Amino acid sequence: MVSKSVLFCFFAAFGGWVFGYDIGYISGCLIMPDFVKQFGQWNGTDAGTFFGALLQTLTSDSLGRKYSIMFWSVMAKIGVCSAGVNLMARGVDLHWVGDLHLTRPPSLWAWRLLNLLPSVQTDSQFTVGTVIQLASFGLAQITVGRFVSGLGVGALSAIVPLYIGEAAPKKIRGSLLVLYQVQIISGLFLAYIIDLATHKIPNSASWRIPIGLQIIWGVLLILGAWALPESPRLLLGKGKEEQALRSIAALNDCTIDDPKAQEMLVELEEAVAVENAEGKGSWLELFSLKGHMWKRTLNGMMIQFLQQLNGQNFYYGPVFFQAAKIESLNSYTIQVIMGAVSFVMVMPALWTIEHVGRRRSLITGAAFMFCSQARRQHMIAFAILHVSAFSLFWGPAPWVILGETFPLRVRPKGIAIGSATNWFWNFMLGYFSPLIADDIGPLILLIFAGVLLVAVFYVYFMIPETRRLTLEEVDEMYRSGTPAWRTNNWQPTVREHLPIDDKEMVHQEHVRAAAVLTK
Repeated sequence: MVSKSVLFCFFAAFGGWVFGYDIGYISGCLIMPDFVKQFGQWNGTDAGTFFGALLQTLTSDSLGRKYSIMFWSVMAKIGVCSAGVNLMARGVDLHWVGDLHLTRPPSLWAWRLLNLLPSVQTDSQFTVGTVIQLASFGLAQITVGRFVSGLGVGALSAIVPLYIGEAAPKKIRGSLLVLYQVQIISGLFLAYIIDLATHKIPNSASWRIPIGLQIIWGVLLILGAWALPESPRLLLGKGKEEQALRSIAALNDCTIDDPKAQEMLVELEEAVAVENAEGKGSWLELFSLKGHMWKRTLNGMMIQFLQQLNGQNFYYGPVFFQAAKIESLNSYTIQVIMGAVSFVMVMPALWTIEHVGRRRSLITGAAFMFCSQARRQHMIAFAILHVSAFSLFWGPAPWVILGETFPLRVRPKGIAIGSATNWFWNFMLGYFSPLIADDIGPLILLIFAGVLLVAVFYVYFMIPETRRLTLEEVDEMYRSGTPAWRTNNWQPTVREHLPIDDKEMVHQEHVRAAAVLTK
């Protein structure tokens, strides 16, 4: 039987599906004939994702992790409630609904349904995310739609690892954080398949179908998030002990009077008490010497930087297709093949992240990808090797590390910095790599090889092994200043943070609280 914690984290990780689908469908839409006809050559950059990753810090503590996931899902996808009124007021022609090769009655039914939905939204001028794109007839409108959608996607890319890291049991936390990458790849793969299926439609339905399907993923994420228990660490940080105990019980599939739940409550309370004594975390603290916070922030940023600049995106681009002299397959087919390889190879990461470990996964993956920078005659085979190694090691591991590194009081901000770094370099790579590749062609692989070599040494000297440790134990390990290469056998002493009398007082308080709840 699947435990509740796994199910909860699976639903939360669906934010990765939204993330993956969003970055997957747009690459195919940009070169569809009808899209190019209406909007011209548009680079499709998503500045909104960078800002969304940072802006989620405004909601992750105030609204909580659960309701932040729901809020940013709405921002990313559900603009349909207000879009109907807005579009009708502006007289937008939705003749393209009939382009979906449905009969006219279903198309008319869909339009009527769209008109009914706005009754739940009073501000008819509030149009966000997907529907802005779906109803787009101009470059400015689809750009705004991508930006607003990007805010939600960028925020989810930070909140989901944040929630899973706090909700998952320590023995399988790495595997549950890998679920996030599994969902990213799943969404990406499906987007490639849908682009392949629709790209030959001779009208705007070719690109509106992939865009419109995002609404479904947003609704599913909201429904799943509604059932999630709030992070017990966040609740304890706000002094909500009774709610925290209930959340612990829900996540660990036990009752509130179970000794396991009560013991976990005491342990978390001790850790939260230590953090609260140090005051509220600030952005500047992320770069301070206290608790080696600068090192954590550097690791969070560097691991995302190295993930983006290891050459993975090159194997999905036109320079690769031209260099490899692939003439029998179009770019849509190649993307589906590469997506299938990624989907298959990310699955074993659910096992390797806990049994091989974070450090070994990253070092092994970087070594394999370094060796895959091959000559033209071997490019196809080594591209598959590179994509496989990335999916198994460097795709999931950086998100796992990001979700484990920071203490509670600055965790939303720390994860935001790391996630924003990912989106920043995603943008920079997408903008500059075609220009560089035009000048040097496949030699751009030498740049990626250099980055991978740096990655091996950086991981060895800077990234600690955090498997099978609680988040509080990870915090203690960083505070201890233990060198990264000596952390495989590091043993925690978290319970020694508080004096004996203080620990006993906390324990007695929570035993009494549990007794009250069970009455």
